[in-house]
Amino acid sequence: MKDAKQIQSMLDKKLKKVRETPENFSLFVSLHDFVGYIESTPSFATFFDNAKRGRAKELPVKYSVLKQVYQGIEDIDIKTTDDLGHDRFVAIRELGLIRANNLSENNSFWKKRELFRKLTNEIHQTLRSYLVEAEGKK
Repeated sequence: MKDAKQIQSMLDKKLKKVRETPENFSLFVSLHDFVGYIESTPSFATFFDNAKRGRAKELPVKYSVLKQVYQGIEDIDIKTTDDLGHDRFVAIRELGLIRANNLSENNSFWKKRELFRKLTNEIHQTLRSYLVEAEGKK
């Protein structure tokens, strides 16, 4: 495992960015960066590896909603005629409205912005505990 302290430090920075980002499109970009860091860090593979689903249940079920934000930011500027599916289309549409400063409470992503922050904290705690546990086993 890469140095757990380095990973913790970077995870803490990503969380701090989510906490401190004002409520606008930038919040969703910081959520994207948080999820992207988690999913790209090999140390967290145990949470996502289909063959080792043992730890996946430790992440809140609503993590999938944060993954929708992540995917929506990835897809927002893609021009395609492919069928991306309902969830991805909704994410693209709603994030596009937020980026255009159309901040209506009818937008489900905008309405859930505080829930996203809370969920980010929960995920951070789970992953930080895992890193502390892994560091202790060294």
